[in-house]
Amino acid sequence: MYDSGKIITGLIIFVLLISFPIWYNHGDAGEVPKPEMPKNSKQCVLPTIEMRSNHMQLLDEWRDEVLRTGDRAYFEIEGKQYQKSLQNACITCHTSKKKFCDTCHTYVSVSPYCWDCHLAPVE
Repeated sequence: MYDSGKIITGLIIFVLLISFPIWYNHGDAGEVPKPEMPKNSKQCVLPTIEMRSNHMQLLDEWRDEVLRTGDRAYFEIEGKQYQKSLQNACITCHTSKKKFCDTCHTYVSVSPYCWDCHLAPVE
């Protein structure tokens, strides 16, 4: 082949450009955020690991049940009652949107639409 040198050079440049974000940051995604935990409560509606990975599914389920069926029922976890509500359940403990919600959402580049309808807590 007459153009094998050009093809190999092009492939090397292509691989370097595609892999640039990986080797530039050395595979480091940055410091993991440490959101400010509530001072007035030691327990959430679910264990911490579950809440970190599944809180959006829980909030979506609550939204669907409340808006579509009108089910605002309380549920009980370890003797404490919670209402299916972002404002009346989550925000009572997690009072700072900037120090709790925004730290993780900014880290993972997510823009939740909760605050399109709900009032953000006063900072």
